[in-house]
Amino acid sequence: MRRQKGFAGWYFKHQKGDAMVAFIPGRAQSGAFVQMISPEGSRQFAVSHLSVRGGVLRADGCRFSRRGCRIRLPGVRGEIRYGSFASLGSDIMGPFRFFPMECRHGVLSMAHSLWGSITAEGRRYDFDGGLGYAETDSGTSFPRSYLWMQCNDFPEPCSLMIAIARIPFCGLAFRGCICAILYRGKEYRLATYRGVRICSFSPEHIRLSQGSLSLELDVCPAQAGHPLRAPKQGKMSSTIRESCNAHLRARLTQGGKTVFDLQSDHGVYEFVPEPQPGQEGIL
Repeated sequence: MRRQKGFAGWYFKHQKGDAMVAFIPGRAQSGAFVQMISPEGSRQFAVSHLSVRGGVLRADGCRFSRRGCRIRLPGVRGEIRYGSFASLGSDIMGPFRFFPMECRHGVLSMAHSLWGSITAEGRRYDFDGGLGYAETDSGTSFPRSYLWMQCNDFPEPCSLMIAIARIPFCGLAFRGCICAILYRGKEYRLATYRGVRICSFSPEHIRLSQGSLSLELDVCPAQAGHPLRAPKQGKMSSTIRESCNAHLRARLTQGGKTVFDLQSDHGVYEFVPEPQPGQEGIL
């Protein structure tokens, strides 16, 4: 496979209750790969060939598309069919998609139905009737510090994705936010390019305000998280940690009236703090 400048990665999450498995195929200057994460742990697999043609991503024996995935990895096999993707109304990056960025984020599907199963090291994960989520990233590096969270397993039809990150831009840096919510078929978007204010921000609590909209999130990771490789200057040379079943309470109000107040024990969550002077190898 020809080495490329920068990286490109995809994230396909599959969830049904406590069962969760996500696959992360991608390529970077350091080569192609597939990563897998579940509440039980994470694994990295080297891939000799990765291609994307006609909307189908192939990584050796694995195949991903809008119709589903087929997994053929050492100790991990299975097939899952996807229902129709729930796409956003427009690019989550907004006008920033027209500028050179360290990392570009894309949401492919906020939620889609699942049928099928994955068997990993003798354990079978049944996803019939579960929900999926899919996104993509590309660029040179993940942000030096950021918070990312996604959840679509709530008591009501709701899917949420939020990312708050330190963004280098035109020689400066700012704290940027993108957040998309699909609740009962209606999309809500809070973002820097729409004038969102980050009123409160910590690993456990976030409060955003944008016009008449207000979003408050309380997060409690169930674990320290499992290690995943992350891109730095085009190579998968950094390490982050992702918690698979974080507890989340999400409250959205509009004009002072509650749109929803929902909780879930099945959020996926990453938090990378701002590095302290002298620290190495941290984004």
